[in-house]
Amino acid sequence: MIETKALSPALGVQVTGVEDLLDDAVVGRCLEALKWRGVLLIRGLELDDEAQLAFSRRLGPVLAPGGKEIFKVSLNPNVNPAAEYLKGTFHWHIDDTTNVVPAKATMLSARRVAMVGGGTEFASTYAAYENLPDTEAERYEGLRVVHTFEASQRKTHPDPTDEQVAAWRKLPSHESSLVWTRDDGRRSLVIGATADHIVGMTPDDSRALIDELLNWSTQERFTYTHEWQLGDIVIWDNTGILHRALPYDPSSERTMHRTTIAGEEAWA
Repeated sequence: MIETKALSPALGVQVTGVEDLLDDAVVGRCLEALKWRGVLLIRGLELDDEAQLAFSRRLGPVLAPGGKEIFKVSLNPNVNPAAEYLKGTFHWHIDDTTNVVPAKATMLSARRVAMVGGGTEFASTYAAYENLPDTEAERYEGLRVVHTFEASQRKTHPDPTDEQVAAWRKLPSHESSLVWTRDDGRRSLVIGATADHIVGMTPDDSRALIDELLNWSTQERFTYTHEWQLGDIVIWDNTGILHRALPYDPSSERTMHRTTIAGEEAWA
């Protein structure tokens, strides 16, 4: 029998009693929980890549960035040549903010876990927006934010070389509403490490507002911290859930296998 239990007051749900991940009832329950709770945890199944892909495809089309549907998340360059880039994931972020259509959801399965650290924190920008004082919510209406790859990389490399900056700026930027109103009427904040500046504001005022909103959104009451166990599957709504990895030893064997579900709705 499938049962669900909240992971925190504001977000997250654990699903138990799952025997067949591909069963229509299980898939439907997972999609519903993901929509309304933002983060979904299933423990103890220890999926291989084939099973992870099969389940991912029941949730939606699977993206293949770089031609690979499975992306190995590891700080070991022998496992992942992009290990240096992954250091940016220690900062709060939303994936795909520089794309026109963001990924709908991300799935991680824990293949190896760190002995110390290496958890993942999640924060709901749905809950953060819903709990804003009315005066603050009105203040953000109509504001536009520009997201860039450079903004996120400067958090990891505060004194970049000219070559690094030139490479970052080759990647596209994207402008969206600071408050995203979805087709279904739900609202969330589009913030995180890639948020470069607010259109029409001075650099200082822009940075102050972005930082203020990030601090608001990542209060303990809007967050959930996941401590990984071998075989865990965690799926989250990429469009309205900030996330970040917690520090761990780069020599750790911590390895996650990631699949990404294609989105259907463009940033507003």
